[in-house]
Amino acid sequence: MSAALRDTDFRTPTTDRYFEDYRVGAVHEYGYETITEQEIVDFARLYDPQPIHTDVEFAGTGPFEGLIASGVHTLALLMRMFVSQYLSNVASLASPGVDELRWPRPVRPGDSMWMRATVLEARRSQSKPDRGLVRTGLELFNQRDEVVMTMSAVNFLALREP
Repeated sequence: MSAALRDTDFRTPTTDRYFEDYRVGAVHEYGYETITEQEIVDFARLYDPQPIHTDVEFAGTGPFEGLIASGVHTLALLMRMFVSQYLSNVASLASPGVDELRWPRPVRPGDSMWMRATVLEARRSQSKPDRGLVRTGLELFNQRDEVVMTMSAVNFLALREP
C-alpha cells in the first residue's frame, strides 16, 4: 500500500475527507507501488493479451526491447494509489470521467511508481448544493522520476456542511 511522500499531505484522513479539504494548487505525493513481471503477464492475459505484455521472448524482439505493462494496467496501479491515499472514502460520489490520458513512457517489470496529485479546480456544484467538483492533475513516475502516465481526473465529492 502506498503512503504519503511529503509532510504536506492532507490534514484529514481519507475517512474524514470532504470537498472542503481539496484546496486548489495543493500538491500531494504518494508512493510506492512496485510491479512484477508476473503481475504484468497475469493482468495482460486477462485484459490486454498482446504479446508485448504476455510473451517475454516476443517482447524482447519488439519495439520496446522487453516486456512492458499494459497502459490499462498502469492506469489500474495509479487508480489504486489515487483511491487509497487521495480520494475520500466518505465523500466520493462518482466520477464523470478523465481527460488527457497519456502514457509517455512504458512501465517495466521491477519499476516502482509514485504518484503526484495536484488539485487543479475545486468548485461547488450549481445544480446540486450538497456537492462539489474536484479536478485533479495526476502524474505517475517510475523510480527514476520519469513520467510514465498523466491524466486529469474529475470527481464529485460531498460537502462536509452543505
